[in-house]
Amino acid sequence: MAGLELFPRGVLPYLAGGVLIGVGTAFIYLTTGILAGASTFLETTLSYVSERSRFQQAKYVTSRDWRVVFTLGIVAGAAVWGFALAPDTGAWTTDVQPWRLLGGGVLVGIGTRLGKGCTSGHGICGVGSLSNASFANVATFMAFAIGTAQVVSALGVTP
Repeated sequence: MAGLELFPRGVLPYLAGGVLIGVGTAFIYLTTGILAGASTFLETTLSYVSERSRFQQAKYVTSRDWRVVFTLGIVAGAAVWGFALAPDTGAWTTDVQPWRLLGGGVLVGIGTRLGKGCTSGHGICGVGSLSNASFANVATFMAFAIGTAQVVSALGVTP
């Protein structure tokens, strides 16, 4: 019964999505040698607008065109799903106040910098390549996410 609550549409969409993500990241790594984490894609994109040496590294400048296309593809794929294919059009709405969304985004950005990567980079690419640092980061992400959810729930905070 618990499985039905966790997966109201069944497991197939999640299984298919996981396989596609795994195949996509493996393809990128095998053809370019680059891990497909989202924070790296952001740094690469910043090489277009920032003269800072951090963003002007050869690995960013030489690969930035296809990385921007890849990032736009992620956004476009989500938009196509949300606007054309999603079974629930209400999935794009939230009752969360804008200041909380902004605050959460800032905290995620800080965490990405402190953790030297994002959840997709560590959770998909890092764990997939058996990186000890990524295992530690994913354990930290999960512990803090579970802890935060428990504290918020105990405090009775609502959107």
